[in-house]
Amino acid sequence: MSERIAKADLKSKVMTAAEAAEFVNNGDKVGVSGFTGSGYPKALPTAIAEKAKAAHARGEEFAIDVFSGASTAPDCDGVLAEADAIRYRMPYQSDPTMRNKINAGEMKYQDIHLSQSGLYVEQGFFGKVNVAIVEAIRIDENGNIVPSSSVGNSVEYINAADKVIVEINNWQSLDLEGMHDIWSVPALPNRVAVPINKPGDRIGVGYIEVDPAKIVAIVETDEADRNAPFKEPDEVSKQIAANFLQFLEDEVAAGRLSYDGYIMQSGVGNVPNAVMAGLLDSKFENIQAYTEVIQDGMVDLIDAGKMTVASATAFSLSPEYAEKMNDEAKRYREHIILRPQQISNHPEVIRRVGLIATNGMIEADIYGNINSTHVNGTRVMNGIGGSGDFTRNAFVSSFISGSEAKGGAISTIVPFASHIDHTEHDAMVIITERGYADLRGLAPRDRVAKMIEIAHPNYQPALQEYFERAQSVQPHLSTPHDLKTAFDFHVRMLENGSMMP
Repeated sequence: MSERIAKADLKSKVMTAAEAAEFVNNGDKVGVSGFTGSGYPKALPTAIAEKAKAAHARGEEFAIDVFSGASTAPDCDGVLAEADAIRYRMPYQSDPTMRNKINAGEMKYQDIHLSQSGLYVEQGFFGKVNVAIVEAIRIDENGNIVPSSSVGNSVEYINAADKVIVEINNWQSLDLEGMHDIWSVPALPNRVAVPINKPGDRIGVGYIEVDPAKIVAIVETDEADRNAPFKEPDEVSKQIAANFLQFLEDEVAAGRLSYDGYIMQSGVGNVPNAVMAGLLDSKFENIQAYTEVIQDGMVDLIDAGKMTVASATAFSLSPEYAEKMNDEAKRYREHIILRPQQISNHPEVIRRVGLIATNGMIEADIYGNINSTHVNGTRVMNGIGGSGDFTRNAFVSSFISGSEAKGGAISTIVPFASHIDHTEHDAMVIITERGYADLRGLAPRDRVAKMIEIAHPNYQPALQEYFERAQSVQPHLSTPHDLKTAFDFHVRMLENGSMMP
């Protein structure tokens, strides 16, 4: 029996995943831990999926609503989607099987700002949460839960649920204890300011309080997080990183940024990781992060003495770096803080610390509207994640992408974004391998030349031709568009497989 269960009377709750799955019923609303493939339940999802398959074979209905922190993994979102065990999913996902089910209309999905998702649960917007399934590294003497490699929305789900199932993961290092900082915003009407003034401020405790009577099952696992390796930066990624660093240098020259104490937020992916690799050889020192996830590049910056503190809600590490974190968690917890995502993504704190936000995009239009979620405006990819939380409230908000995709068949700079997640009012700087477009202080018409300049040369003539045509159709309007041809790029993609004229 696990030595990681310090409260003796809870040891009788240890059981198999199949036995624990009996506490999950058709129609239940289930909150799971996990964020960007870390700290998610490893055993219960498969057991629930098997339960769903058996019910379906008997001609019975079985589907649940699943709430998470963000994306999980194939052995969580994937197995449940494949078994048709999910009726509704929020607030973010990235699993290919799940994505296909959503886009086929076989599963309902709501894309929600990550800072708001736990808050909506607290406020009862989704109804009663029946079960919370949370991964932990241990349960302490008082029955409190010490999270593993993410915090996400675990606090809100545990508080809201009637029943709590804990997965004790023996793979996760016990030295993660002390890395977490759990603090909750009081409910209305007793809200107070979040007492964080600097990314390194600790304001809470290292565990999630839970009424031990709510814990109905404990399942032991020994499985690693879903850790995908990052690709070696290609030439496009390296040039985007160089352009981003040039933007930072220009901010220093303008007196808006210092080489000492730069505070960053970064989305997940290979290009953001390349940006952080570029920071290793930069003039910037004492870098801090107030962000969602800890990536390989941040670990490298900590190791190099370039980054002093990184505050997030989860890890998003390659397999090599996940092992490194497990082996050296005792050292890294001096620099890393894991918070509930309602705090890591809190607009108030983001505005206060004055960070520079960097996130990915699917496309941007010539006026600076950003689509970060839908291909051709209809097929969801993953979701908005926390990019909206940071974009709207950052000192500077930036978006990065290559200027083309699919071997040149897609231009990421288009006349009119086919879906808009971040409006021209919020996006400040757009960066591709062609350069960066600083849109601050520019009226819509004045943004167009800068946006076309960072588009791929193969698409620049078509973009310029569209703008000229839009002005001739509506010569005196603030934001000229020719609505008859505004989506020609996307129509060509659908009809011909390429946006090229």
